[in-house]
Amino acid sequence: MTIEALVQEDVIAGGVPATEDRWVLQWSSIVAGAFAAAALSFILISFGVAIGLGVSSTSPTWRDASAALALLSGLYLILQAVASFGFGGYIAGRIRRPGVSLSAVDDDGERRDGLHGLMSWALAVLIGGAVLALLGAAAMDRSPARTSAGSTTAAEPLLSYELDKLFRAPKRAPADMRETRAEAGRILMTSSSHSGVSSDDRTYLVQQVAALTGLAAPDSERRVDAVIADSRTAINRARRSSIILAFSIAAATLIGAVVAWAAAVAGGQHRDGAPLPHWMASSERFHRSPRVRPMP
Repeated sequence: MTIEALVQEDVIAGGVPATEDRWVLQWSSIVAGAFAAAALSFILISFGVAIGLGVSSTSPTWRDASAALALLSGLYLILQAVASFGFGGYIAGRIRRPGVSLSAVDDDGERRDGLHGLMSWALAVLIGGAVLALLGAAAMDRSPARTSAGSTTAAEPLLSYELDKLFRAPKRAPADMRETRAEAGRILMTSSSHSGVSSDDRTYLVQQVAALTGLAAPDSERRVDAVIADSRTAINRARRSSIILAFSIAAATLIGAVVAWAAAVAGGQHRDGAPLPHWMASSERFHRSPRVRPMP
């Protein structure tokens, strides 16, 4: 302890305070790790979408996908987050400049590496969120629904096929159907509620279908009942996909934080030529230059 105190006094007397470099963030390594994680995540997500592992889709045929495929897509989202954030965290820890160590048994280096990996994870998450927000805003600005505010409805993208079936007729009416479809879509959206479509709304839909398609009253009633049942199924499947997507994103993000911390610690140990920490002892055999431990 006397030698350690003398070393600390010498360092402080030399003009370098003992706590000057203790928790200083090196943003160059953080930014590099964040961009590496975001780039790898973009590549892996694009590959997953290309092979059909998308958790959600705007296509009506997606509603016929099984629950197993949705769960597999969520699992792939978690695995790509582990790979991406682990890669970014390792880079953040590997290229970080080590600080001044004043103790032979100082684990502050491990904590600093882990903190840089965690900050790299946070910056990568913010980058991904900003990109998604920009893409979503661009898609909304280019959507046809923006051009007609009076017919804007949340049911049109989800229940477009059901609305087509509802007003299908051999001869199309020359009048504009946007307002009618929007109103019918809002009614069909209530089919997933506990009370379902009310009797007044159902009667109104039957009257609209009979007037616009020329069907008889019994045929209009059967069509309306079938479309209401199909709409309830479509909404429930969309809700299930949204829940799986939200849970997968939350789990992938939280697991990615842990992986980024651990990967940054491993990168820092490899940078210093030291063995991995004891809680990574199972992976120490992959290290090429282990530290020579003193004999007791």
